[in-house]
Amino acid sequence: MAVKPPTRGRAATGAVAGFVLRLARESIPRTQVMMAESVGVDLATLQGWESGRRPLANMKAGALLTLRRRLGQLGADSAVVGLLDPAIDADQVIGAALEPPGDIGRHPLASWVHTRDTAHMLAWALTGVAPPALGVRAPLSRRGPVATAPLLTAADRTLFFEHLRGTAEAARRPGGGTLLHRQALYLASYDRGPEAASWTAHALHTHRGVLARQGWSEHWAEARSTAAALARLGDPQPLLDFIERSLSGDDIAEAANLNYWAYWMGGVRLPQSDDQFMRDRQLTGWDPTTLLRGLTYGMHQAPGYVDLYVHTLWALLTAHPWLPQASPVLALDLAERAELLLEGGGTSERSRRELNTVHYVLRDRT
Repeated sequence: MAVKPPTRGRAATGAVAGFVLRLARESIPRTQVMMAESVGVDLATLQGWESGRRPLANMKAGALLTLRRRLGQLGADSAVVGLLDPAIDADQVIGAALEPPGDIGRHPLASWVHTRDTAHMLAWALTGVAPPALGVRAPLSRRGPVATAPLLTAADRTLFFEHLRGTAEAARRPGGGTLLHRQALYLASYDRGPEAASWTAHALHTHRGVLARQGWSEHWAEARSTAAALARLGDPQPLLDFIERSLSGDDIAEAANLNYWAYWMGGVRLPQSDDQFMRDRQLTGWDPTTLLRGLTYGMHQAPGYVDLYVHTLWALLTAHPWLPQASPVLALDLAERAELLLEGGGTSERSRRELNTVHYVLRDRT
């Protein structure tokens, strides 16, 4: 993902990317002194990077690229190094949200469509829950208290969500920006305090009208985001309605869903500044096998969205029936997971039908 410079005049924070850098260093392993020498900087600079006092986002693009490559040469965990870009993205969103809403047109949430890795990085800072991509990796133990996550302080979390809700409301006004509004509203659903949850649920429910639209419309991405956020808050019905009304059976909407999933899971190389890429009915620009892998192994990490995962798997295999033969091991893994879902229940009637189809296709072609 391209590195985006922070907006001037905005409070900068680099704690998330700094924490990822620390995990990368410890995966080699190197002490801070050894690492500073290895990358050609003084100890204070490295400590500033890792603490977030010197945000990695403020580095020149060439210097940041050199640092990433040097980490690889030193043997750092590639999965951790690969999270530096989304961590920088998360830091920019946090830096913007810690300031009162200003020029919303320059807000990071208005500038590009975020990916799953960026969302997971933000959740890490807001909830302390480690991104699934990090697995069981944890900071090395040392004397004294050791932070186990780049978690914002309680005061900063309160400020973050307060300003984020203000941004969402400002973006709802004419000319405010649909992308900013839907992304800010989705992130607001991470605040599970009683009053905050009530505000978010109310704000989301005011958008239920977009969920009633049949098939593709200019509000399709907004409807999808609204349904997903309500599912996060424990209301699954809008997501089921979205699949039934705004997705199933509409070629443009089905293509948009596959394109968005591919982007969300990091399968589209370039960052997108708006939602227009979703309308590509030719499904170009991403690898179907990569998307199949992401859906297969990500489904258990998002229980609230299982029905959407199932429908997307069904649509992907319908669009690319050759996938099971191209990736037989992956297909067998998916078949086993489909069996467990069918045996365990907990999915809609539509999902059960689609799961049965998926299971049959996988067994028949592997």
